[in-house]
Amino acid sequence: MHHTYLNGNIKPSQDTVLGITDLSLLRGYGLFDYFRTYNGQPFQWDLYWTRYQNSARMMGLENPISKEDAHEIVLKLLKMSGLDNAAFRFVLTGGYSADSFTMTKPNLLISSEDIHPVAQSQYQSGIKVIAYEYLRDLPEIKSIDYKHLMMAQPSIKTAAATDILLHKNGEISELSRSNLFIFKNGVLITPNRHILNGITRQVTLKLAKPYFKIEERPLSMAELLEADEVFTTSSTKKILPVTALDEHAFSNAKIGKQTAFLLNLIEDLTEKWG
Repeated sequence: MHHTYLNGNIKPSQDTVLGITDLSLLRGYGLFDYFRTYNGQPFQWDLYWTRYQNSARMMGLENPISKEDAHEIVLKLLKMSGLDNAAFRFVLTGGYSADSFTMTKPNLLISSEDIHPVAQSQYQSGIKVIAYEYLRDLPEIKSIDYKHLMMAQPSIKTAAATDILLHKNGEISELSRSNLFIFKNGVLITPNRHILNGITRQVTLKLAKPYFKIEERPLSMAELLEADEVFTTSSTKKILPVTALDEHAFSNAKIGKQTAFLLNLIEDLTEKWG
């Protein structure tokens, strides 16, 4: 059973209640972070904690918990779940507001969740994404505002796709919940602006550095369409091939050799984690 920590108390997640005057509901004011464990230990905990703290600082929300206490709560929730590994979601909101505007004290939720792994077949066949013209507001923050992804759900379903690829004025940024990379002539290229600097993105760049020339720079739609291989990275996807954009196919609809090489590197890392 999954449980949620809320401001010092832990209850079963289905019994955890957040009041209707919270600014996350009234104004969409809040942030989140999300990670998972491998071998019973939070993956890249230091990097995720730093990102969570930075998001809170940039949004003007006071973080009410120490890194040490948060780590202890995560391990306690994992034990209470009865699972060997779980995903964890931090949600920090603007808190309760009597006038629907004035901030008082943020609310912090930490929840354990089931891990929803990518189907193993998709690591070979890849996923299809559809182009969606939009530039996220404050992309370096993991805001709770995902309305564009939710609005795009019917289009994603109609196209038999998995996600949206965000772009603006001919420039690629990211997928809705993950970063994007391409290989072109053996060079690994990834956007470096208008993005969330994902933790798996950082890990991938570090793993790739000894083996490939790397370019972190703006990436155009035209370059993407000419890519040899395309993949996306996130906490749950690790390194996942993207084999189609709308009706354009990459890598002959299967994982590319260079992408497969990097996927093996990150799988070796996670298997030995902790």
